[in-house]
Amino acid sequence: MFKKFMNRYGTPLTTGFFIVSGVTGVALFFHWAPLAFHPIHEWLSMALLVPFVLHVIKNWTSFVNYARRKTLFVPLIIAFMACIPFFFQGPGGHSGNRKTASIALPVLEHAPLSQIALLIHTDGDGLVGRLQGQGYTVQTADQTLEEIAKASNRPINDAVVAALQPSHHKPGDGSGRGHHQAAGTASEGK
Repeated sequence: MFKKFMNRYGTPLTTGFFIVSGVTGVALFFHWAPLAFHPIHEWLSMALLVPFVLHVIKNWTSFVNYARRKTLFVPLIIAFMACIPFFFQGPGGHSGNRKTASIALPVLEHAPLSQIALLIHTDGDGLVGRLQGQGYTVQTADQTLEEIAKASNRPINDAVVAALQPSHHKPGDGSGRGHHQAAGTASEGK
């Protein structure tokens, strides 16, 4: 029964999860990704391990033959060598550096919106409006993102991302609101 399951579903499951992992990985690389893509990529890449193991078991004879002909080792060495530079990134490395995020996140969580607003070139009221527009419970620009996340029953990381994500407003308008809100207002007047 297990062998029948492996033969029937091992390769198709590997293919399906690889496509999801590949699409979300490309989207994350080019910063096209909605917020959901990061956890999708992480969790479904972990889930990919199960069908990968099924695929290896199903094709074990082929893998052994690759190893005997020594055609398996060069691709594996290349793949592992490609990982090495990522372990030696300096402090100014990739913008998604988790170490940088772990240092910055507590500062952002406890800062009032009026101070965070300066980082994104808006004012406190503009940032309040932006967060309210995304469904957060915000009363004043003196509140911290931690307080806002708790009041809104949302994760703090989501609140930080919502506050810092680039808006699509004209520079200098101070609104902190995206073009979607402006477009919605304009269409209501028609």
